[in-house]
Amino acid sequence: MSGVPRQSIDRHAKPARWVAVHTHPHREHIAIENLVRQGFESYCPMIRRRVRHARRTSDVLRPLFPCYLFVRIDPESQRWRPIESTFGVRSLVRFGDQLGFVDNAFIESIKAREVDGAIVKPAEPYRPGQQIRIAGGPFEGLVATIISMNERDRLTVLMDLLNQRVRVQIAARVIATW
Repeated sequence: MSGVPRQSIDRHAKPARWVAVHTHPHREHIAIENLVRQGFESYCPMIRRRVRHARRTSDVLRPLFPCYLFVRIDPESQRWRPIESTFGVRSLVRFGDQLGFVDNAFIESIKAREVDGAIVKPAEPYRPGQQIRIAGGPFEGLVATIISMNERDRLTVLMDLLNQRVRVQIAARVIATW
């Protein structure tokens, strides 16, 4: 036997989990600053948005989930009640009397999509010129060609309707690839 002491490992101990926190509007950064000061690991996923103000456009970081952020806690061994009285925090998200825990895999998948501090959209599944079939709505079953896409998940397509080529805007959720 070696002289190295063995560490006892509690196989039943639950790892720290992420809990959803509801913040005051536009105060996510204040809540994070105060939570970090108290020793809590917090995360607020950000997304880059284009903002127009006074005839100028600029890209700014905004929360992916406005008024919400995530804090990692171990409810069994960590004092988490101070989160509720933290400046910038409205409340912890709860379901009845249970805390609103978020799956670690969900948080990790969001963090994996982060580039330079902002979540990036996945590559567009559609491209201009692609043939698609409409799978819902009043044009269901028709075949169309994608002309363009906008950032709000709307596609402009060209389709044959009543023997004429017609431009139509449709939601990307009603599309099926050809």
